Amino acid sequence: MSSLLFRNGPVVTFDGRRDISQVAVDDGVIVAVGHDAHEYAATFDRVVDLTGRALLPAFRDGHAHPLHAGTNRLELDFTGLATLDDTLAALARWREAHPDETWIVGHCYDPAILPSGVGRAEWLDAVCPDVPVTVFPTDNHAVWTNTAAMRAAGITADTAEPPLGEIVRDSDGTPVGMFLEFGGIELFHGVMPTVDRAMQDAGLVEAMRAMSAAGIVWAQDASVEPAELDVYLDGAASGRATVRINVAFRAEPERWRQQRPDFLAGRSRASATAGRWVSADTIKFFADGVIEAGTGWLLEPYEDAPHSCGLPNWSPEALTEAVCAFDADGFQTHIHAIGDAGVRMALDAIEAAQQRNGRRDRRPVVAHTQLVHPDDRPRFVALGVIANFEPLWAQHDDSMLDLTFPRLGPERSALQYPIGTLLRSGAPVSFGSDWPVSSHRPVDGLATAVSRLNGRGEPAGGWLPEERIPILDAIRAYTAGSAYQAFDDDAGAIAVGQRADLIVLDQDITAIAGEEIGGAEIDQTWLAGQLVFER
Repeated sequence: MSSLLFRNGPVVTFDGRRDISQVAVDDGVIVAVGHDAHEYAATFDRVVDLTGRALLPAFRDGHAHPLHAGTNRLELDFTGLATLDDTLAALARWREAHPDETWIVGHCYDPAILPSGVGRAEWLDAVCPDVPVTVFPTDNHAVWTNTAAMRAAGITADTAEPPLGEIVRDSDGTPVGMFLEFGGIELFHGVMPTVDRAMQDAGLVEAMRAMSAAGIVWAQDASVEPAELDVYLDGAASGRATVRINVAFRAEPERWRQQRPDFLAGRSRASATAGRWVSADTIKFFADGVIEAGTGWLLEPYEDAPHSCGLPNWSPEALTEAVCAFDADGFQTHIHAIGDAGVRMALDAIEAAQQRNGRRDRRPVVAHTQLVHPDDRPRFVALGVIANFEPLWAQHDDSMLDLTFPRLGPERSALQYPIGTLLRSGAPVSFGSDWPVSSHRPVDGLATAVSRLNGRGEPAGGWLPEERIPILDAIRAYTAGSAYQAFDDDAGAIAVGQRADLIVLDQDITAIAGEEIGGAEIDQTWLAGQLVFER
């Protein structure tokens, strides 16, 4: 390991000081902070002249899907396309460029491009009638298909509703080509092509490159199958890893008991072989779906569907039983919970595990934490539950305006993403991206957390301005907050004794307007004192 001196630029710490301009690092650990850092050693192996650029703790993503995001980039990727016509045109171009493909799989279309979030098979048929097409929205909680795909899967008007899912149908019962949640998606398992190992390996390289370039040094892969763990382990062994990963094995409601031995074995395998790079200490549960698809679980019915409160993936009793079992195994709990009923069910299950299994350092996570009933907000601090937010979602984007607001109505819409409220309550908060659902760049999320503005600068003053947070608190959530989630208490801040996980930004984001933060660029990323990215 080498010694480093960073100098001549603002150093962002969490004590509010703005006069620090030097940091010394030795053997991967911060050993001095302040004006006297240069006196730590007579010479340094490397001196980084910041030339006015800012030094920050490196970012940590508390909820992402790096492996899937990397492989998505190697297939048909609709990211950034804003209209239905653009999306269909991209499909047509892909078909023309890949005439030998026998099944087309696409990723990350924006649900807001579809009327009421529902896609129809005939729209895909118009540009690609000859081979099956299955395309997934950014949230990955549905699949939109053409007629050929339904035919290949044997789906007709007589097909029964799947457990834990829904087939969207016309009034006569005919499937329209839209299938919701994992139960709906699973209707295509066994006929839809899967990603092979070679593509997974290539996707891992792409994901590592993208995360390091965004200043990320640790990420929670929030839904992993045991076989996918091997991709990460082999990547670490081969030296392709530049980001530390904790995988969260996804527990399935109908077979979690059968999964339990495999998850225990995977945790042991990661601990024995991956060292500092990969751990497998977490279990992921999906309490519910997403509000824009009408599958997030609500305490009261949807405004636009008075017959429905959404689609829970577990019964409260079943989730509690599973959480208690994995908690007894020593796993960390990580629960996707979007609707207010989903959040309450998650908190109830975590509380039951604490009561049943006794005291220990659990650091349970409720991920997304979108709609939280006021009665449940104090429970986060009372139970020590980490509220993991994807701050980029707390804005008036098209999905929020066109789908979520009409489904929740004004009163419940005003309860979304209570970041400021939970922070002020003392609850632990971490930030993430849910990449590839949304941008993996933490600076994009920081801009929204501080301003609550969309890309058009709307609404004036920010959406729910009381939930805006100061920039230092936002940075802390994306660094120390996610380090706390990772049980990584020796990292996440610039302080003596902390691991030297650092980034150099081209500007000091603590000194600019919140809406401008997304324009900042990462110049360098350092992991334990080693340079893993340089722009």
